[in-house]
Amino acid sequence: MTVSAEALPASAGHRIWLSVMPISPRYQPDPQHQRLGAEFADPVEAARFPATILRYRNDRAAASVGLDALSDSEWLAHFGRFEPLPENLREPLALRYHGHQFRVYNPEIGDGRGFLFAQLREAGAGRLLDLGTKGSGQTPHSRFGDGRLTLKGGVREVLATAMLEALGVPTSRSFSLIETGEELVRNDEPSPTRSSVLVRLSHSHVRFGTFQRLAYFDKREEIGRLIDYVVEHYYPGLHNAPAKPVALLKAVLDRSANLVGRWMAAGFVHGVLNTDNMNLTGESFDYGPYRFLPRNDPNFTAAYFDETGLYAFGRQPEAVFWNVRQLAGALTLVSETEPLVEAINTFSAGYRAALTNAMLRRLGLAPHGGEDDIDLVNAAFRALAEGGDDLRWEPFFFDWFGGRASEARALAGPRRDRYEGAAFLEFRHRLGDYAMDRPERLDAAYFARTEPEELLYDEIEAIWAAIAGSDDWLPFQSKLARIEAARQAWALDGDAA
Repeated sequence: MTVSAEALPASAGHRIWLSVMPISPRYQPDPQHQRLGAEFADPVEAARFPATILRYRNDRAAASVGLDALSDSEWLAHFGRFEPLPENLREPLALRYHGHQFRVYNPEIGDGRGFLFAQLREAGAGRLLDLGTKGSGQTPHSRFGDGRLTLKGGVREVLATAMLEALGVPTSRSFSLIETGEELVRNDEPSPTRSSVLVRLSHSHVRFGTFQRLAYFDKREEIGRLIDYVVEHYYPGLHNAPAKPVALLKAVLDRSANLVGRWMAAGFVHGVLNTDNMNLTGESFDYGPYRFLPRNDPNFTAAYFDETGLYAFGRQPEAVFWNVRQLAGALTLVSETEPLVEAINTFSAGYRAALTNAMLRRLGLAPHGGEDDIDLVNAAFRALAEGGDDLRWEPFFFDWFGGRASEARALAGPRRDRYEGAAFLEFRHRLGDYAMDRPERLDAAYFARTEPEELLYDEIEAIWAAIAGSDDWLPFQSKLARIEAARQAWALDGDAA
């Protein structure tokens, strides 16, 4: 049971919360970020919302950090009114960072509508995880924003994280979505619109832009302190590295290459690949105008305001590499330049290996190693290109999951006429003797269907229209249930937070 009490305020507008709840042995609070000091974050208060209506709670994610036993009323208290979790951060922290936004440096950003709410250890694995918010109110970094999140934005993010996890992409997980009863005005969508507050579970909220801000102010000592923090909590194997900045850059580069390789195999377009939207542990997070590819199109963009296609699907590897270079630039304040350059020059090879691995995983195949794998992946992309507008991205992977083991199913299915061209004949030939890494996955009922789960723009809009028009949450809930069935069938192990 969680009890909140308004005590005598230490200063106007502040509350002191008393929190009592059953402590699961799996709940392991470990607030570490505050140890970095005042230079890295600003204590803030959460907004007081006129309503807290629970719309989504991720009990599977909650179980991973020992919070699944909370009642709905306790859940609302912690993730709608932000009463502190036991033995955790006593006040939220709005994190400080800068960043390049569409490659223009912006020193006036930071957590403008979110904060770090809690840190805790993952049950079993012991990883340090963050509970962070989106739409929780104004902070010193809000500038002219209201610090809020539209309900539609929250719904879209829940769907994005569920689908990405199902497709094996390292991602934050949507932990909680609560409608907050305010009417928001937005210039790029019908207004007024409903409001929400989202909580996400992430491995880390230390961003490339966190280092950039410290470099901007020439805070070398603080950069060293942040490197030590990141190594201690996220890369402990680097503890004895002779040159920690270089070793850390190489590790982050490898994680970033893996991430963009998984995006490409998933047909995912993040949309806003700014340096403040990439973190040091290689999970994607903070989903705004994202899209999933309808079909193979390197020029496909997600954001209507990306007028030059800077973050188009096919340019995402380039964008991530550019961002890693900005991180390396910040680290030059505490490292010799030459070894940092040598590290970033390994990105292309790392990305090619990551993409090859990601594509084989999406096809459910055990790698052969070497040129055979690269040739097969190139053949798969040529086949997708040959399919053109008549072949959707996700159905290709659904039909050919398992390679030769699924050939009869693919050639008897609704897209059989798409698989007769020269590029597909080459692809089928190169499948050769590739075997499934886990053949039992094809026994899932999911693969008895003729169509896979997709998450395309029109369906998201239809899900939102039902909510906006008649407060009908059934399409949203049904979609999440189907995505979960797909996740279990794919079993791609995407290292979600």
